[in-house]
Amino acid sequence: MAESKYLHKSHNVSVLLYQVVCTAKYRRVVVSEHVDEIVREVWLGSAERYELSCLEIGTDRNHMHFLIQSVPTYSPTKIVQTL
Repeated sequence: MAESKYLHKSHNVSVLLYQVVCTAKYRRVVVSEHVDEIVREVWLGSAERYELSCLEIGTDRNHMHFLIQSVPTYSPTKIVQTL
């Protein structure tokens, strides 16, 4: 995971962070170590295509936390859809 940094564009500098929590339906235990590894691999692959970086990914047995840094051109809805 990358450290938080300023994103420099041609006309702005930004530090925009979002915390996204994804829970399993009825808080069932579904996140195993294997699922955690797959989610991390998929996220890192999709973050390269978009201007997103995931600073932290935390998992528990029934939910996942993502700390995402983005550019201001993406709305929070677009970021969650991408995730």
